[in-house]
Amino acid sequence: QVQLAESGGGLVQAGGSLRLSCAASGRTFSNYAMGWFRQAPGKEREFVAGISWTGGTTYYADSVKGRFTISRDNAKNTVYLQMNSLKPEDTAVYYCAAAMKITRSSSEYACWGQGTQVTVSS
Repeated sequence: QVQLAESGGGLVQAGGSLRLSCAASGRTFSNYAMGWFRQAPGKEREFVAGISWTGGTTYYADSVKGRFTISRDNAKNTVYLQMNSLKPEDTAVYYCAAAMKITRSSSEYACWGQGTQVTVSS
């Protein structure tokens, strides 16, 4: 399995930007599709964005489309989530995860990071 560690979370005002990073170690990072999920207090974990192992295919949740961008650097074993035009409803713990293929389904992701808190103030 691959080990994942997120970073880059924090407190930002509405309209601001953050870039999350997820560093992978262990198995060959480039073999995995990667995804970002988030979980707000009292809510279920939800899909945010996904990227294929080549980076050629990306998926986004409708709620973040046009504001968030997922990318990866296989040479650095890192996947990123650039978040622009942040809204208070984006407040959540953000998790990165690894899967054998790009998918929106959390059950397909076998490896998860510990999460990083993103808080957007109004």
